[in-house]
Amino acid sequence: MARKWGQKLKRLMVQTMDLPQDVMMDLPRITIIGQLHIYIENHRGLLTFTDSEVRLMLKKGQLLIKGNAFVIKTILPEEIMLQGTIDKVYFINE
Repeated sequence: MARKWGQKLKRLMVQTMDLPQDVMMDLPRITIIGQLHIYIENHRGLLTFTDSEVRLMLKKGQLLIKGNAFVIKTILPEEIMLQGTIDKVYFINE
């Protein structure tokens, strides 16, 4: 019950104070540059990496990126930048 209250309070703060939702609510921020680069912030870890598929853990669910010739350009505890040809991006709710 306290967890639901916390989420409601965060939403109220975001709405009234005009704060960015991704920061206040631990949502992923995804920036895609054409089909060549994808930059993801606020992820919870790398689950799978191949040259054609990347799977990241999110606070709620997972992010699946499909394509080819993937290379990790930057990886930090909560940020990752991939280079390659991006074909599809899926949110998987669990």
